[in-house]
Amino acid sequence: MWRRTSAIVVPTVIAVGILAYMLWRVWDDLLMTLSHADPIYLIVATGVCVLAWVMRGWRYQAILDGMAIRTSLSFSTACIFLSQTANLIIPARLGDLVRIFILKHERLATYSQGISSLVVERVFDVVTIAILGVAALPFVVGTPEWYLPLILVPIAGGVAFALFLWVMGERTSENRILSIVFRMISEIREASLHPRALLLLGASSIGIWVVDILVCAVVVLMFGEQIPFAVVVLAIVVGNLVKAVPITPGGVGTYEFALATTFELAGTAPATATVIAVVDHLIKNGVTLIGGVAALYFFGDWSVALMRRSFKEGLSKEELREP
Repeated sequence: MWRRTSAIVVPTVIAVGILAYMLWRVWDDLLMTLSHADPIYLIVATGVCVLAWVMRGWRYQAILDGMAIRTSLSFSTACIFLSQTANLIIPARLGDLVRIFILKHERLATYSQGISSLVVERVFDVVTIAILGVAALPFVVGTPEWYLPLILVPIAGGVAFALFLWVMGERTSENRILSIVFRMISEIREASLHPRALLLLGASSIGIWVVDILVCAVVVLMFGEQIPFAVVVLAIVVGNLVKAVPITPGGVGTYEFALATTFELAGTAPATATVIAVVDHLIKNGVTLIGGVAALYFFGDWSVALMRRSFKEGLSKEELREP
């Protein structure tokens, strides 16, 4: 019981501590910065954020289609909303397990297919934002030296993963564990490692992250700032690469700190940089929570029980067995 509680409480305390420190150090200038905000841009940023989620749903629909799992756009988008809402509460991104249960319950997909679909989505996300970071880096002056390896490592990892999938080919094994692993590798290859999938998922991933960056760009305009677009791109890239390390639920605290630090290094006032980072993440998490609630209604009562079980138990050995 204590281990389960501490796994949630400790990351939450870290997140609250980071945010509290960020706000405390700029508290004197915070109210003045907020007084200059134009609420119209808040509405625009929220609308752009909703568009990004629909695009994510469309891409996930394409990933599942590559595994011969037929879904609607509303179903795939609801899947993502529910799992990402769980990730705002459950540490270490374990909320993604919710999506695996949904696919099993609603589409009779195997657990290996559910996990494989998540792997494909995550690899395209991380590699895409890293590529956008490489494109923006030459246009931003004064960035720390460690930004470059932070951005290049995911790209190298993505290339290495693709080569691994290609070298492995189609394999089978009598061993139950190995057979599951080989089946997952085959499913990932089928969904992503051919020209049409690479083009479709690559282009859609770029579109998703450009729209995500535009949310932050609109928030920048909300406070009347003139931050170069390349700086906004780099801030979102660094923020999401840092958030990919599951230190806090939903990356709360670490994401804002990375964004604010990048803006400050580019010459933005600390109070403004902090407010932009916090509001950007509030919009994105707010849309996530609203979408998660809508997804609960979409899937029905069983999904509420699913969320509760996921928070308490996770995947059991029996549930991980292939049908």
